[in-house]
Amino acid sequence: MVDEEDVNVKTRKPRQVSITRSNCKACIRAKVNKEGQFEVVAHVIQHNHELTKPQWHYLHRSERKMTEEKVVTIKTMKSSGLTTMDTYNYMATEAGGEQNIGHSVVDHLNFCSRLRMEQIEAGDAQTLVNILSQKQSKDPNFFFRVKFDKEGRICNIFWRDSMMLEDYRIYGDVLVFDTTYRTNRYNLICAPFVGINNHWHNCMFACAFIGDETTDSFVWLLQTFFKAMEDRKPTSIFTDQDQEMANAILEVIPNTRHRLCIWHLEQNAITRFGALKKDKEFKFAFNQCLKIDFFSAGILSSQRSESTNHAIGFRASKASTLTEFYTIFKKTTNRWRSTEKYDEFTCSKSIAFTSLPLSGMLKHVAQVFTLSLFRNFEEEFGYSMATTVQMLGSNEECLLYQVTLEDKPWSAHQVNYIQESQTVWCTCKNFEASGWLCYHCIRILHLHSVTRIPDKYVSKGWTKFAKTEAWDRLKNQDPKQQYIPWRQTMMRKYYNLILKSQENEETRAFMEESFRNSLKMVEDLLASAAQKESA
Repeated sequence: MVDEEDVNVKTRKPRQVSITRSNCKACIRAKVNKEGQFEVVAHVIQHNHELTKPQWHYLHRSERKMTEEKVVTIKTMKSSGLTTMDTYNYMATEAGGEQNIGHSVVDHLNFCSRLRMEQIEAGDAQTLVNILSQKQSKDPNFFFRVKFDKEGRICNIFWRDSMMLEDYRIYGDVLVFDTTYRTNRYNLICAPFVGINNHWHNCMFACAFIGDETTDSFVWLLQTFFKAMEDRKPTSIFTDQDQEMANAILEVIPNTRHRLCIWHLEQNAITRFGALKKDKEFKFAFNQCLKIDFFSAGILSSQRSESTNHAIGFRASKASTLTEFYTIFKKTTNRWRSTEKYDEFTCSKSIAFTSLPLSGMLKHVAQVFTLSLFRNFEEEFGYSMATTVQMLGSNEECLLYQVTLEDKPWSAHQVNYIQESQTVWCTCKNFEASGWLCYHCIRILHLHSVTRIPDKYVSKGWTKFAKTEAWDRLKNQDPKQQYIPWRQTMMRKYYNLILKSQENEETRAFMEESFRNSLKMVEDLLASAAQKESA
């Protein structure tokens, strides 16, 4: 009788492997003779199987090899975010067909699998720490810290590079701290520190992985962040709704204004205020309650807040390792920096266009502010042209006005103005919060024939020159640290030369001969330099 349990057990079928050996006697044997040369001593030329067709030779194991050059190429493409098959297809296209790569698609898949396994076997967290250590060896200002739990396991990792420090020195008045990312296999929390640059775009200050959302973890993280940032404290910090984080902020930076992300607050308001959300006067009053007198770099506008809240956009999955997540983070940071360079270039080569008459004040703003900030000021300037002014009173030196948008009494605000010092301030507190003048103040400056923004109201963080000193420092770095741009330039030159030569047999032969000669000269020069150093 057959046991019922045995019937239900699924047995795995053995792998079917094709027979590739035919006991073929074909061979060639050689030995080294007295003169030191190889001498054939025996050979059998008759095969007992069909020979491989020439177009299939590249599939033989003897023809397949993962060279060091190909390893470097694959690693570079993988670190750029390409999938395994994308890297193979690119190499096949580059080589003129898969038959010219020098390894098969199976070899390629196996190699990439081994790369991933090496990371896991070495310890994913330890692999990331090793990467950060290598970064620090190349960049003296690179900073990272690791925290271990009671069992000696890594629980928190923090890092920032030298450019993040430069950015924080300039734009660190406002800090956005986000802990909503849990997209990795260990369910660790990815906590990026984000700021706003002079083009009103996001910039990265630092990043961390933390094991939990306890007050102790957040205290360690904030203390580590400010240690990395020369103990510079921000004016304001924006976070999501987390009480443990709020406790840590109160302990570490009690004098910094802590505010919740306005995007979340407005989403809650939409669901809770019912019919009131359609009332313009109520909406105006509600927004005024949110936008109080502390610097927020304009984050308190819902448009800017939503942009910051969804800006990072890590494209990782729950299966992503820490090292893979770090690569994704690095790509995000590089993308932001590329955008910043383009913005800086555009600002240096152009002046903002406006449909409004380019008066003295607008012309001045176009000269000093970035293009993005010019648009914000231009909007305020346009509103100022549609306002009415009423003088409320004066004392010895200060004049008091009320400025209101036409037919919108709820927009009224009081503006104080001291003519001698060109000092102006408004009850709307827009300048204190955003760093650019409101339309109420602009209207009063116009009233007194002021054609340039007074220097005290030109916030350096919004100007075209905010990062000039940092760019100059990077330009004047030790030339020894500038090898990468030279390498990239030479790679492009040789790559273009190879493409130009590959279709002609004579040019290919010339390139190969030139390479051999150049390689020997380089090796001779390096050997000579080594001898001089040791002498």
